[in-house]
Amino acid sequence: MPIALEGLRTVIYPAPDIHTARRWWANLLGVEPYFDQPFYVGFKLDGYELALMQSLSPLDGALVYWGVSDVAHAVEVAIAAGSTEHTPVAEVGDGIVAATVRTPSGTILGLISNPNLSFP
Repeated sequence: MPIALEGLRTVIYPAPDIHTARRWWANLLGVEPYFDQPFYVGFKLDGYELALMQSLSPLDGALVYWGVSDVAHAVEVAIAAGSTEHTPVAEVGDGIVAATVRTPSGTILGLISNPNLSFP
């Protein structure tokens, strides 16, 4: 059974030095983050989110999250199709539910439901 991807939602860049990365991105984008914590910084950009996360490995590259209506179901379908769990389904705050799976080729697929951002 396939899943319906609702479109790109969030891109999270690894930022080992999150304070320097925050300043650089804020200067580049000309906006301040809407969410600014020592572990995660998020910028709202035309209905999408560009984020920085200190705990991500730069070796994995940027994490891209696709919107889905039911994250748990989408993860089940992805695992049935040959993926493995990378991070479990979790409510990460403000009603946002996210998870990641590692695809058979080794890349990471992010799945998210975020009621706080409006998307085109």
